[in-house]
Amino acid sequence: MFDLGLTLRPHDFRLILQRPWPVLAGLIGQIVLLPLIAWGVGTIFHLTPFFFLGIMLIACSPGGSSSNVFSMLARGDVALSVTLTACSSIITLFTVPLIMAWATSSIGTGTDVHLPVGNLLMQNIVLMAVPILIGLFVGLKWQHAAQHIHNVLKKAAFPALILLATVFFIQHRETIIREFTTLGLTITILILLAMGGGALLSLIFRLTGAERRTIVIEVGMQNAAQAITVACSPLVFNNETIAIPAIIYALMMNILLLIYVGINQKKEGERGK
Repeated sequence: MFDLGLTLRPHDFRLILQRPWPVLAGLIGQIVLLPLIAWGVGTIFHLTPFFFLGIMLIACSPGGSSSNVFSMLARGDVALSVTLTACSSIITLFTVPLIMAWATSSIGTGTDVHLPVGNLLMQNIVLMAVPILIGLFVGLKWQHAAQHIHNVLKKAAFPALILLATVFFIQHRETIIREFTTLGLTITILILLAMGGGALLSLIFRLTGAERRTIVIEVGMQNAAQAITVACSPLVFNNETIAIPAIIYALMMNILLLIYVGINQKKEGERGK
């Protein structure tokens, strides 16, 4: 979140006024469509309450910061990607507590799961809004230093996520291995439907090819680390089982979107011949 703030500039938000339709399409996909898809997939596969909450938590998390890199590799609209990541990070400060409160109440009273909405809201502000604002301040005040810090954090972000997922995998390997068939299939379908939903929204809003590729990536790539943080936080769920879907999601998300990027690069290469 701090790194995202480092890269933000006022003109990133002007895009909302300059090109509102691509921004609106992306936000509808992330904030509205993805949670609905997750609810449907979780219901169809009859996930246990903890795994259902984990799937919903992934779906209502903000866009992943790595989506900017993936958009660049896919020859998408990087400016649109940055704007969507920033907007979703701000909007989900408030939508995550609302959606998760609904998801928690929908699993019934048979499971001892409670969501302190106020704690979740405050944690989101501390762990998301504050780092973004500090990064924005540093980026505007000391641009040269901010660029150096960004170059370091950009390289460290993905290995840090993989390290986090690896630690959780080691801790919960028996459960993950036992449930991987069901969860892996569920999460793969979730990501593919999310990407398909992004493509459909792009058609509805009549977006360009670069914009479409970005929307597909933004809707398909959510912040798995944020989902893990909320699930494990002693102030919120304090339940590592809820984080297991996010661990599998971090793996499948990168595999599927790398395949998508590769397909687009191959198409662009063939057009250039």
